[in-house]
Amino acid sequence: MRKKVFVGVIVLLSGFLLGGISFYILGRIAPSGSGLSSTASPRVPSQIIETSNAFSEIAKTISPVVVNISTTKIVKREAPSFFDDPFFNFFGPSNDFSFPKKWKEQSLGSGVIVSSDGYIITNDHVIEQAEEIKVTLYDKKSFKGKIVGSDPKTDIAVIKINADSLPTAAWADSDKLQVGEFVLAIGNSFGLSHTVTMGIISAMGRVSVGITDYEDFIQTDAAINPGNSGGPLVNIKGEVIGINTAIFSKTGGYQGIGFAVPSNLVRSVMEDLIKYGKKTRGWLGVSIQRLTPELAEKFGIKDSNGALVGDIVKGSPAEKAGLLRGDIILEYSGKKVKDADSLRNTVAQTKAGSQVNIKILRKGKEYNLSAAITESPKEPGEAKVEPAPQDAVRGEALAGLEVIELTKDIAQQLGLNRAEKGVVILKVENGSAAEEAKLRKGDVIQEIDNKKVTNINDFNKIASAIRTDATVLLFINRGGQKFYTAIKAS
Repeated sequence: MRKKVFVGVIVLLSGFLLGGISFYILGRIAPSGSGLSSTASPRVPSQIIETSNAFSEIAKTISPVVVNISTTKIVKREAPSFFDDPFFNFFGPSNDFSFPKKWKEQSLGSGVIVSSDGYIITNDHVIEQAEEIKVTLYDKKSFKGKIVGSDPKTDIAVIKINADSLPTAAWADSDKLQVGEFVLAIGNSFGLSHTVTMGIISAMGRVSVGITDYEDFIQTDAAINPGNSGGPLVNIKGEVIGINTAIFSKTGGYQGIGFAVPSNLVRSVMEDLIKYGKKTRGWLGVSIQRLTPELAEKFGIKDSNGALVGDIVKGSPAEKAGLLRGDIILEYSGKKVKDADSLRNTVAQTKAGSQVNIKILRKGKEYNLSAAITESPKEPGEAKVEPAPQDAVRGEALAGLEVIELTKDIAQQLGLNRAEKGVVILKVENGSAAEEAKLRKGDVIQEIDNKKVTNINDFNKIASAIRTDATVLLFINRGGQKFYTAIKAS
């Protein structure tokens, strides 16, 4: 009985305590003299209000320089339609099953006004093959757009409208950007004009994304959707830091990963397109590759910074400067080389005729060279690889590879000079170290651990002397493209 009374007292005291707390809280929230139905007004710190106002001001400032781009192109049907079958004329001619042989296709994108007289930056894929371009300004005025020039290798294009006294965008130095900075993305998402989204810079210098030939993307989590392409990515000062280009998505919609071409690269391309109608690029004449930890170890380097020279084009600025295959480029024009991708982009942006200093590492020693950069020639097409004959003499197994000797006829089939020497990979074993290194049928091995392989006997002799637990340095010729790779021997 006493136990029940004790429990009852505890429950009663708890009720009083909770009731008292509730009245205290309500008294703190509700204004004096007001009823319980009054709406609470939370106190917002002044810093948050100021930040919110700042973003609003940025949007107001940058929105007038962002345009809507609507394009129309004619799409032609190449193959016969299913409805062209005579069966559909069995009951007499009818238009119910007709399918047009050509039709108009419309698409939407965005752009940024970069000059008061009507030059506008956008993406190449926004205006690609467009027969009609309509540009709508922030004030709803519309103009006919004309393509000035485009560069598919960076996905940047310039168009022009006949207008004057237009507001223009301010540019930021993209080399000074840092991960974590606040950014705004502005564009015409899904055709909805001037949509503003906010995020941060998630990463810098993104390469190997597979979007363009020359990649150095800013990655952001600011929402970028279809229709945003060609629009600006801006910093908290309202300066353009990049041009929104693409998203990474498995659904086709926003998933938190967007990419923008950095402003410094955009401006370099833009200036050439306006001046020449095309993008001109500097050329050194080397085949370079990224230094993996395995390659760095084989070349006796402590870290993976720099770019490994895989091949030298005859008569090129690189050959004239004294560069050799196997050199590691550490600095270019006074700046340290992070990797092969960054060097490729930097060389491409170098003006033809420029004299640049190049610091290299060769067999453990540093050398300084000077090269006269020329304009990039047209790139050759990719070599066609034909199957190798099955009756040739095979080489000994190495890292899951089966090889045969490179004959003059096979060299010609592979698109190589008939004078090339080496052994051809005939088969790559599934799950082997060679497969991990992305070696493939048709690749030609010309060196193993810096020892020349001219025939099958050389290959067998060198391979038989390699320990099964060793890392092997191979020099590969793939359709004329030469590079190094390091793989485990077994």
